[in-house]
Amino acid sequence: MSSELLAPLDLAFWHLESADHPMHLGALARFDPGPGDPGDVLDLLAERAAAIPRLRMRVRDVLLPVGGAAWSADKTFDVHRHVRRVELPGGPAGFTAEATRLAGELMERPLERGRPPWEMYLLTGAPGGPFAVLVKLHHALADGMRAVAIGAGIFDEIAGARTATGRRRPRPVPPRSWLPGPLNVAGTARGRIEELGRALGVGASVVRASRLDPRGTPALTAGSSGTRRLATADLDLEEVRRVRRVTGGTANDVLLAVTAGALRHWMLERGERPPTADPRALVPVSRRRPGGAPGPGNTFSAYLLDLPLSDPDPLSRLDSVRRGMDRNKAAGPTRGAGAVAVLADQLPPLAHRFGAPLAQGAARMLFDVLVTNVPLPRSTLSLGGHPLRALHPMAPLARGQALAVAMTPYGGQVHIGLVADGKAVPDVDRLAHAMADELAELVKLTQRS
Repeated sequence: MSSELLAPLDLAFWHLESADHPMHLGALARFDPGPGDPGDVLDLLAERAAAIPRLRMRVRDVLLPVGGAAWSADKTFDVHRHVRRVELPGGPAGFTAEATRLAGELMERPLERGRPPWEMYLLTGAPGGPFAVLVKLHHALADGMRAVAIGAGIFDEIAGARTATGRRRPRPVPPRSWLPGPLNVAGTARGRIEELGRALGVGASVVRASRLDPRGTPALTAGSSGTRRLATADLDLEEVRRVRRVTGGTANDVLLAVTAGALRHWMLERGERPPTADPRALVPVSRRRPGGAPGPGNTFSAYLLDLPLSDPDPLSRLDSVRRGMDRNKAAGPTRGAGAVAVLADQLPPLAHRFGAPLAQGAARMLFDVLVTNVPLPRSTLSLGGHPLRALHPMAPLARGQALAVAMTPYGGQVHIGLVADGKAVPDVDRLAHAMADELAELVKLTQRS
């Protein structure tokens, strides 16, 4: 992997970044305590991260295409510039809260652009106590599923399998003429016309769906302060499935309804009225083929969904969410205003380079909050023999947005990471508690029915 052009969507994320809006994904992984020195874990992290080829790549500008950029191997790569240890004060009882607080602060800082765009922090407390690992990956490097595939390389089970199988040798590519045959030209042209037609349809949908006056609660559409606060919640996955079995739909429908209900309760506790027009969520959906290789970069689309905060009935909210998602799925992930990523994939590099300032302000005209679900491997994971207790994913905040909700199921629980603008949503912890309360309410209501 010597050089590889950034795909249009990857380039979009690279240019969308600003000091107040860093475009990196994150994950806070918490591990059970065990024997051994935390310094050994730090060395293990560095060794395994250095063995992942994608983490040795940095972005450089190229002459062609104009405005483009490419991934190239960093010849001065030093893994110790990316993997660091931070010792936290206090004992084991307060470790989780302190690690979460620090992770929020570290998520504020943009990644250094002259190096491979990622960082890992080993967060340790008292000797023999729990520890955590914070991973930051630039969105240009990966979408949620690709980030999981890259980050999973630090775990014992994935690293061990990679060592056992060794590196795969590239398959030889048969020689071919640089001049494509007539059938290839016709196929390429037909595919390109179909892609452009799809992009035009998405563009028209975006224009129709855009709002000159954002409708959501002011807390979700506040101006950016450049600060970040992180809160986490852990929901019982079996309870989510129990609700789904009674009401129908999917587990993700239940989680979206839990998010809507939690936002409603949180606003009422703040003394705010639920908005008369429901806020809109952007719900990313992968465009990767099931069972296929993750592949480089970003390959996703998204749905738009109105979160029914104005409805006081939890079961009615869930029904509204399920019907809204069914409509989205019937249309497909490459249609509708939510498929802005499909549109971005059709724009030339120069458009992303000079159009980024306009695109930064467009997000709040289309949606109010990001809600994403990122799957993890189903196997039990560990690091240096320390079992993974929880992994809370984190999504970036677009300009004009004050909250992003990311979820991942693992170990019988759904681990939720809430990333908020520190000034607009200083009480994000209360929202995290409201999510657990909302699921409990749904479980209670479905038991009666």
